[in-house]
Amino acid sequence: MPAPHPAPSAASQAYPRRWLALFVLLLAAFMNLIDVTIVNVALPRLQVSLDATSTEIEWVVAAYVLAFALGLLPFGRLGDTIGRKLMFQAGVVLFTLFSAACGLAPSMQTLIVARVFQGLAGAMMMPQVLAIAQLMFPPQERGVAFSLFGLTAGLASVAGPLTGGLLIGADIYGLDWRPIFLVNIPLGVLTVVATAMLVPQTPSNPALRHDVGGIVLAALTVFLLVFPLIEGHSLGWPLWTFVMLGLSAVSAFAFQWHEARRARANLSQLLPVTLLHNGGFLLGMTIVTVFFSGVAGFFIVLAVFLQTGFGLSPLESGLTTVPFPIGVLLASIASGRFAGRWPRLRIAGGAGALILGMILLFVVVRSVGQAVDHWQFVAPLLICGFGLGTAISSLFQTVLANVPPQDSGSGSGALQSFQQIGGAIGIAITGQIFFSSLAARLGAGIPAGQAYVDSMGNALVFEILAFVAVILLLLFLKPAPAQGVHGGARPVQPVAEA
Repeated sequence: MPAPHPAPSAASQAYPRRWLALFVLLLAAFMNLIDVTIVNVALPRLQVSLDATSTEIEWVVAAYVLAFALGLLPFGRLGDTIGRKLMFQAGVVLFTLFSAACGLAPSMQTLIVARVFQGLAGAMMMPQVLAIAQLMFPPQERGVAFSLFGLTAGLASVAGPLTGGLLIGADIYGLDWRPIFLVNIPLGVLTVVATAMLVPQTPSNPALRHDVGGIVLAALTVFLLVFPLIEGHSLGWPLWTFVMLGLSAVSAFAFQWHEARRARANLSQLLPVTLLHNGGFLLGMTIVTVFFSGVAGFFIVLAVFLQTGFGLSPLESGLTTVPFPIGVLLASIASGRFAGRWPRLRIAGGAGALILGMILLFVVVRSVGQAVDHWQFVAPLLICGFGLGTAISSLFQTVLANVPPQDSGSGSGALQSFQQIGGAIGIAITGQIFFSSLAARLGAGIPAGQAYVDSMGNALVFEILAFVAVILLLLFLKPAPAQGVHGGARPVQPVAEA
């Protein structure tokens, strides 16, 4: 088999097999994105099958999200060092292997560890996807190519809950929930083979050096913050949880000092110190973190509410949540017509729609009696999804507008990392509210149905407050230029959350 063509330079002719290669990249992106959405539907079944605690259920999602967030920046840089195609191939191979490990896990502890490595593998391949696409396409075709990434994210959001429900409901060979992970194996094998044949080689830069200290401090900071938030409610908030939260601030300060010291020595930094001193960028990171904290945890507790609380099957639960990703998809299509205009207004409008949808959902949940009527969830979830789809691309555009051109790559990677960190924090806080409320009410002898209704309502209050905070923080964020991101900044595709 002949060696693949090298990726063309900006001045040379476009890569001739770029559209076939794009399909391969989209297949890998779809595999990663659907894995995010498919797991939520299976969580209640996982809890029963593996006799898991509520905290362990949170870790099934949070472990993946955290590992993915922490791996994006270093693995993105490693792709620059050793070649993006090689890093992409390694990521796909490992993602496939650890998907198999997840599907064959004999215990919850094994599953959580496998999810950590699966998240790291996802972080190996995803930064390379956009970087390779950027090299393959001439400027006049990039708009169409990158729009297909958004469409893929939308389709994965819709397909995830349905596929998860169908696979679990089919109980293939008595495997119960395991096929939701095992389905990645044929997709991964196909992607590996097609990558070798179609995806171009990319130049490497072995002279680049890695900021190992920055990677360690960044990982430590996030771990010290998120671990006690997830574990605290099940352990009764012992003193060490508060000590860890305090140490997370110390570790964050140490990270900033370390990056500044490397900058003074003209060494590479995990997160350029110019961004750490960029007030607009830091405010944007805060908004991204708060925004995504209001999305990720919601679907975990909703699945538990529908399945454990009111006896819906995984397929019925998946069908109930489908209006949300449909709303995202519709808004993504509609947003393309705005061509970067009025980004802050669209963020505020999207957050406002999420607030409205969550309030309507709160009313619906509080009205639930002996059984759930899934038709009552259609309008609130559709509005929430439309709000997310309306806000998300404008949010990324506006935040990156505060990044100078020379830092656009690092800014894009940091943005995706903070998206995932916000999701992990949201999982911790929403899970804390829901499961603590549920335990307290069940312990007080309140009927199970009412206990689930009360707990879900309390969790929704946090979601509403998160999006209110986004609108308030937007008042202080500098508007983006009309043309979007600076100079040649690479478009950033958010990971599906539904």
